[in-house]
Amino acid sequence: MGSLVDYRRDTSNVRITMDDGKVNVLSTRMLADLHDAFERASAEGVPVVLSGRDRVFSAGFDLNVLRGGGPQAAQMLNSGFRLAERILSFPTPVVIACTGHAIAMGFFLLLSGDYRIGAAGPFKLTANEVALGLVMPRTPVALCQYRLVPGYFDRAILLAELFSPEVAVAGGILDRVVEAAEVEEAVKGLVATLAALDMPAHRASKLRARGALLATLRETIVADDADYRATFPASST
Repeated sequence: MGSLVDYRRDTSNVRITMDDGKVNVLSTRMLADLHDAFERASAEGVPVVLSGRDRVFSAGFDLNVLRGGGPQAAQMLNSGFRLAERILSFPTPVVIACTGHAIAMGFFLLLSGDYRIGAAGPFKLTANEVALGLVMPRTPVALCQYRLVPGYFDRAILLAELFSPEVAVAGGILDRVVEAAEVEEAVKGLVATLAALDMPAHRASKLRARGALLATLRETIVADDADYRATFPASST
């Protein structure tokens, strides 16, 4: 089977595009492809743009696998959270082009980018775990505490509110919203600016600014993994 992720090196950036032909579910295979893409991009020394399909960035984890429990579900959860930590500590700027809906882990992946441009439209950006009867793991709680504007945290984490792209800007979920047809041009303009940064200085500053968050995430990823394996042991499959 081919990759679910397209990798393209342009003059000034790397483009990583998720496309599973549907809603970009973050399955173990999709996540493995994303980790491989970011590993490859780490050697390029240029900004990275992560995007999804038309009208959908990502619908989050594969719920059938997640609810089934066992080692495959634990691996998927761990891989997703490690990807968020990887992007937050990436050595060059990471731009997220949110091309539509961003749900659950798709929402948390969006929050991991350094700059987030969203497409205007009838799109839902939401951390809907509580609405689905799932207890919010520690890792996305810590990530949302870092990213969201005070007053939006409870609405996102505890109330599973559905945010429009415009409201998402006010809440710190997105940095900018443009018309869907203008997303590509907006990304190109931003990347041109970011490519002129001193990348070693960017990396050192990022690690200094996010040191406490990254340390917390490394702890919460381990704790979430232990929680999930205890709640859904291998025998549950």
